[in-house]
Amino acid sequence: MQRHSRILVNAGYEVCLVGRNKKHSLPLQNEIFEQKRLNCYFEKGKLFYVEYNLKLFFYLLFAPCDILLAVDYDTLLPNTLIAKMRSKKLVFDAHEYFTEVPELSGRKAIQYIWNVLGNWAIPKVDLAYTVGPKLAEIFTQQHHKTFHSILNVPPLNNIASFGSNQSEKPIILYQGALNVGRGIEALIKAMKEINGVLWLAGEGDLSATLRNLAKEESLEEKVKFLGFVQPKDLPALTQQAYVCCNLLLPQGKSYYYSLANKFFDYMHAAKPQICANFPEYTHINKHHEVAVLCQANESEIALALNKLLSDKALYEKLSNNCLKAAQVYNLQHEKQKLLNLYATL
Repeated sequence: MQRHSRILVNAGYEVCLVGRNKKHSLPLQNEIFEQKRLNCYFEKGKLFYVEYNLKLFFYLLFAPCDILLAVDYDTLLPNTLIAKMRSKKLVFDAHEYFTEVPELSGRKAIQYIWNVLGNWAIPKVDLAYTVGPKLAEIFTQQHHKTFHSILNVPPLNNIASFGSNQSEKPIILYQGALNVGRGIEALIKAMKEINGVLWLAGEGDLSATLRNLAKEESLEEKVKFLGFVQPKDLPALTQQAYVCCNLLLPQGKSYYYSLANKFFDYMHAAKPQICANFPEYTHINKHHEVAVLCQANESEIALALNKLLSDKALYEKLSNNCLKAAQVYNLQHEKQKLLNLYATL
């Protein structure tokens, strides 16, 4: 959202990015767009969604605007109501297959409610886009509304060394939320077979569980928890890694059809990665081999990591392919696609 906000501001739009204030939220960074955080008493669960949607509704009711942008289903209801009440243009940005995330797996009643909301609201939007071609195709068929694909990719810069590897052993990096379905438990256990150190950059629902797992497996010397890292600091951190990780379990269609921003962040850093063998990644890797694809289990992860750590020729091949692929998948290309879409409103 920050990348898109900057693009729109530089193109002459005035942007206000609205979110929520959590108990442990870091201070907002200075930006070229306006930022607003809504204070909520509840942190999660049904009461949070009710509270946040009500507060967002009343904020949007009086906020000066010409275009409203809803990000995922959990902001769709207030944005749709206000857009109709105030005769404003409505844009929908689907960051994931919301009703198919692992957190909703098996919760049929909750999935049904979100699906009813989506089926009611999405046909009413003026513009819709999502993070990958496959999801765009699925959503277009599902909602009878054209979805466009805007990849979540970094800008194309001269790839240079932001930092050097200060570790005696190769660094294996995972960046992102420490949540269910990311294969992090198997990644930690696989470190028993790896001559390297694992850096985990992020926090999430499994933060405490994963720290305990590292202790139980006697891997505290091999697994380093970096905590939450500001997005602006990630490029320098990624440059210190030797191999990066983008692992997922097949827990729902949201993960299966994902196209994570970390996949492209690693690519732009010219770092080979081990990656989930899911459709979008398989398609890109077929044309631009930048990763070793594997399932997120302990044995396959260890095999893939050791392959990249031991096969220098393969490593250099994938690293060079990353440089070529970055010329295709970058924000400069996606920026024009985004601006062209907003120009149609």
